[in-house]
Amino acid sequence: MDHNKRKERKIRGGKIVAALYKLFPEAKIALHYRSNWELLVAVVLSAQCTDKKVNEVTEKLFKKYRKFDDYVKAKPGEFEQDIKSTGFYHNKAKNILAAAKIVKKKFHGKIPRTMKEILTIPGVARKTANVVLGNAYGIVEGIAVDTHVRRLAIKLGLTDHDNPVKIEKDLMEIFPRKDWFSLTYKLIEYGRKICPARPHDCKNHPLTKIYPPAAYRWPKH
Repeated sequence: MDHNKRKERKIRGGKIVAALYKLFPEAKIALHYRSNWELLVAVVLSAQCTDKKVNEVTEKLFKKYRKFDDYVKAKPGEFEQDIKSTGFYHNKAKNILAAAKIVKKKFHGKIPRTMKEILTIPGVARKTANVVLGNAYGIVEGIAVDTHVRRLAIKLGLTDHDNPVKIEKDLMEIFPRKDWFSLTYKLIEYGRKICPARPHDCKNHPLTKIYPPAAYRWPKH
């Protein structure tokens, strides 16, 4: 990103953050969980699935698998059925149960506190790592780029990329570190409540007024 483009995006980013703080001052993670391990499970299940559906599934799941060791001992076929309605259940089950074994063996049953270590857990890429570290420990290493954040970053001209890791890097250059954690949840709320993915007229949306070309930008999902 060249100097002028970065400067222009930083100015726009400041206006966007200010607007989002006014719109959604209380925005936070929508997933339900009682422990750091359950947080990790819920975030893995949320891939390609709504938080509403994940919360429906985990309400039963977390009653059935009450202790961390219940996941270590879980039967794969049975666990797949327990999470089936979240989609991609074969892969999610494989990752969650493999993660339980790794966390037990390598990290003594505790979710690690560093980006480097958490990325060694099966099924954990940067988005999941950012969500878990931020919500579990208040450790902010980056910006969680989910589907809403990705789409709105492109729509609002904050990145030239399509790849979530590259988008995260661009956003980290634009926004001050103090805003990284809350930015994710404010953009998710904006995407859910004001500017959904389906094409619609968004000329009068609050962030479109800051960046008018957003009215005509419809990123691919």
